[in-house]
Amino acid sequence: MPKDEISIPVILKIERGVTANIGEYLKDAGIEQVTILFGNGLTDMFGKTVFDSFDKAGVKVLHHQEMDTVDFVDITNLAFEIPNKTQAIIGMGGGKVIDAAKYIGYILRIPFISVPTSSSSDGFSSSSASLIVDGHRKSLPAKMASGILVDTDVIKSAPVRFLYSGIGDMVAKIQSTYDWQHEEDMGFDEVNDFAFMVAKKAVNSFVRTPFESVSEDLFLKELLDSLAMSGVANEIAGSSAPTSGSEHLISHALDQLLERPQLHGVQVGIATYIMCKVLDHRWKRVDDIFSRTGFWDYCATLELKASDFSNAIDMAPSIKPHRHTYLHEEKYRDLAKALLASDEKLVKILH
Repeated sequence: MPKDEISIPVILKIERGVTANIGEYLKDAGIEQVTILFGNGLTDMFGKTVFDSFDKAGVKVLHHQEMDTVDFVDITNLAFEIPNKTQAIIGMGGGKVIDAAKYIGYILRIPFISVPTSSSSDGFSSSSASLIVDGHRKSLPAKMASGILVDTDVIKSAPVRFLYSGIGDMVAKIQSTYDWQHEEDMGFDEVNDFAFMVAKKAVNSFVRTPFESVSEDLFLKELLDSLAMSGVANEIAGSSAPTSGSEHLISHALDQLLERPQLHGVQVGIATYIMCKVLDHRWKRVDDIFSRTGFWDYCATLELKASDFSNAIDMAPSIKPHRHTYLHEEKYRDLAKALLASDEKLVKILH
């Protein structure tokens, strides 16, 4: 259901040099006592800069540690060990630590500050957390970030595969909004016009950004701005429907089928192209951005299997049986599977 009241970040900084000023941003927002969770190995990389910024601003760190798990039990146990005087919980790193921190913020009802170190998905701005519950990944309600602090210099230094993942996850909004409109047309959901507009504007702004290199500051800022807007679209809608359609169902199915899945956004990006081509919907735009950024070239190095994608397409409707994306209809599943062996771009990357 759409929300009568929505949460939006009160701190939003996406620019160079953010890491050295985190303390100042928090102090300006009235946050003076924090707990910070770092991703695995990131204390050595960024800890001194972050702690120096806290000292300079007079922000006290009540607890800090590295976090390399999204197990529900581990996260809830940690939540109740967080010092009572913590005014905000900060997650600095990739998807795991961001999800852990946002879920802790949710159950403790304290602000969550998102400090992503890669651009791999829109998870840093979404109000859901992907956790392991009884051995299976589940998407649980969590805390919309009260602050989003992204240092583009840090993003630029991350392995390029995370950038390609972010590109795939962002371009996916071309298909997810199309699926959402289809669900309304078929009588299965009601589109929130404002959330729909935000999601569409986010992806359109990104794919129309002029660039010569994916490492350019403008390109990175547009990608991260658009990913942040996507999280807000979900918050407005009260669900992930604006940013997660049939392309995400294929990726979630691959996560369950494969022993070693690829990065979420990489799988989602390929699935977006598949569905857009099947539906003859803006697939040339998708192909263009994937070609110009090097996304397709990267995918060609991964030894992906057409059979895995075929199985994932069959499995997709069972991932979210309450929804009705195009893949919930057999004719579109058949068309998608046939495309795997006939499309020139897919044949080059799927074996």
